[in-house]
Amino acid sequence: MMDGMFTVFLVDDDAGVLKALSRLLRAKGYDVRPFASAEEFLEGHDAAVAGCAVFDVAMPGLDGLALQQIFTAGGNRRPVIFLTGKGDIPKSVRAIKAGAIDFLTKPVNDRNLLDAIARAEGLDARTRQTSAEVAAIEAKIATLTPREREVLSHVIAGRLNKQIAGDLGTVEKTIKVHRGRMMEKLGVHTIVDLVRLAEKAGIKAHGK
Repeated sequence: MMDGMFTVFLVDDDAGVLKALSRLLRAKGYDVRPFASAEEFLEGHDAAVAGCAVFDVAMPGLDGLALQQIFTAGGNRRPVIFLTGKGDIPKSVRAIKAGAIDFLTKPVNDRNLLDAIARAEGLDARTRQTSAEVAAIEAKIATLTPREREVLSHVIAGRLNKQIAGDLGTVEKTIKVHRGRMMEKLGVHTIVDLVRLAEKAGIKAHGK
């Protein structure tokens, strides 16, 4: 697999469909990982790989919609595209509401599938970038001392140094030191930037 190549995880119990779609997608420059069942996919899926998933709806055992539920319940945010042999509107609505990129009818139109995968590629890139940003912020927050973390929650709540000192039972000068070190460790220079950083990391302000 080439570095940076986008991977399509194909899940379909029809060997002919797997073979045809794999050939099409590889010809378009995608890495393809085919699976003959939902169970096989759950065993072999690698969440660290950039890509999307294409699920057949009607499969023995776990069907595509059940697979989507299990997949997303496990915290996976990989874009999903569904293929179905029948135009089933209720199922397509359920799939889209659950976060599917598209719901395509077999025999799938090549252009429609490629367009859906292109959209999935953009979404996956944005999701991974956001996750990387959050991970970087969390790594910085992990360097804070317990007291600096306390000061952080007070600062983003809009509390002044004097008020924070009163809340924490210390003097204003000490709070200034903690505040300066905390902002330096987090790499921010303004309260606005600090609040944005805290929001991305899901840190709540003191009292909220």
